[in-house]
Amino acid sequence: MIDYVSGRIAAISEGGISVDIGSLWLFFSVANPQIFKIEQKVDLHVHMHWNQENGPSFFGFSTTLERTVFLLVISCSGIGPKIGLAVLRDLGPDSFLQAIQMEDDVVLGKVNGLGPKKVEQMVVQLRRKVAKLIKSGLQVQGANKFTDWQNVSDVLVSLNYSRGEIGRVMKFLKDNYADSELPFDGLMRHALSFLAKRR
Repeated sequence: MIDYVSGRIAAISEGGISVDIGSLWLFFSVANPQIFKIEQKVDLHVHMHWNQENGPSFFGFSTTLERTVFLLVISCSGIGPKIGLAVLRDLGPDSFLQAIQMEDDVVLGKVNGLGPKKVEQMVVQLRRKVAKLIKSGLQVQGANKFTDWQNVSDVLVSLNYSRGEIGRVMKFLKDNYADSELPFDGLMRHALSFLAKRR
């Protein structure tokens, strides 16, 4: 199994790049082929995806975080590699992880090919996985902030608030405090205050 390759770009197409690794060229589907140049040296983290009809396909990523996010996305039932690449292209790994944690349907809906039902399914299936990854030490921009937001969501779940209520409060917090350095207890106070006014 191929996990990592180094080589020079021999050709670029709309869907990916062909990399000359010495004795052969390998084609990799990538999120943004337009950022590469012919003869550019590249180091790619690789995922091989097996399709029953077409056999193996290779996907290339600049970082392990990109590959991790791609694998998270395609782990959702009914969602394939095309959507995985669209997530990386349209949002990027950090913004995607943040959107999952904040249950931000609006941001996730910006991904080409993701409708409301798939967005809801993705949030439900990935929220816990994303939280676990971040708590395990995954290198994500703003990881401490992610953890605080996830803790708010977890507390609200333990208090038996519905997914809809949690989604609304997370949107409220995002709209008003996303750029602040408010710690967990401050976020929690604002969340409970917001919910109390609506009951």
